Amino acid sequence: MKAAYYQEYGEPDVLKYGELPTPVPGRGEALVKVNMVGLNGYDLMARSGRYKPNKGKFPHVLGGDFGGELVALGPETTSDIAIGTRVTSWWVVPCGTCEQCMGGFPNRCSRNYRYLGAHLPGAYAQYVKLPAHHLIALPDSVTDEQAASFANAFGTAWHMVVVRGQVRPGETVLVNSASSGVSMAAIQICKNLGAYVYASSSAQWKLDKAIELGADEVLNYNEVDFPEEIMKRTKKRGVDVVIEHVGGDFLGKSIRCLTRGGRVVTVGGTRSYKCEIDVNYVFHKELQLVGSNSATKLDLDAMIPMLASGKLRSIVDKVFPLSEAAEAHRYLESAKQFGKVLLRIEH
Repeated sequence: MKAAYYQEYGEPDVLKYGELPTPVPGRGEALVKVNMVGLNGYDLMARSGRYKPNKGKFPHVLGGDFGGELVALGPETTSDIAIGTRVTSWWVVPCGTCEQCMGGFPNRCSRNYRYLGAHLPGAYAQYVKLPAHHLIALPDSVTDEQAASFANAFGTAWHMVVVRGQVRPGETVLVNSASSGVSMAAIQICKNLGAYVYASSSAQWKLDKAIELGADEVLNYNEVDFPEEIMKRTKKRGVDVVIEHVGGDFLGKSIRCLTRGGRVVTVGGTRSYKCEIDVNYVFHKELQLVGSNSATKLDLDAMIPMLASGKLRSIVDKVFPLSEAAEAHRYLESAKQFGKVLLRIEH
């Protein structure tokens, strides 16, 4: 099969386009013909070597989000989804047997927690294999482009906003870095819940698009100190919740944006994992710092009807052919996008 892969860590140019063996599904596995695959932040981290989930096993194929078609099941494998059905999937591959998995928290798997496309070969290829019970059938109204933009961004955002952040109608929420896939999903989810949403980003054109998605107010963090601006706009009250995944100095600044009893929900550190916070804000205001990790399949299943009906919209910024995966990585690293960057797979 044709695939984009790398044989060493490094800059985007390490991504090559060529032939790799087509995967063969084993017991409990499915084989999917991939039509479209989405890029995620962890793709960039894994390729560069900042994050080495594949532990130096090469060649490695990235890609956890896709839209495709179920074409085969492994031996002794059954599925409620028929061969030929258009599908996407839950990208997390937990062990299924540790106390966290057995307790209903597979996204907290403590024994063998893996991502499709990070720890396991992914979907930057004509075919991908994965656990059959991870498959999600796509409604006719959901395109392959929407599917490839959906699972990671919307699943992560839903888990942050609904499950961990417990955002309620009437609450005020600040969503940082509005142009990222997770943030675009979070804005929409918060509005569907009846929250009032502030969104921050680095450029006015990105903020304009955030307003189109439903943000009530926007602010450019390159032009203002965003904690001071939030306090000004809320008359020194602050917001109830901050949705945060930038890391670095953004975590400390996000804490300063909170009202008493507020909560920051964090899911990553795209800028840096090293963060400094002023702890006096935390104890004086009785704040909560809430961690959130990926999503469960139930999170995705809950949103599929909303995606099908148009209540949630996955936003595609640009589509590259699979052969231009390196250029797609360069584009994503330039932070020029608003929405998901995809790769189209030809057959």
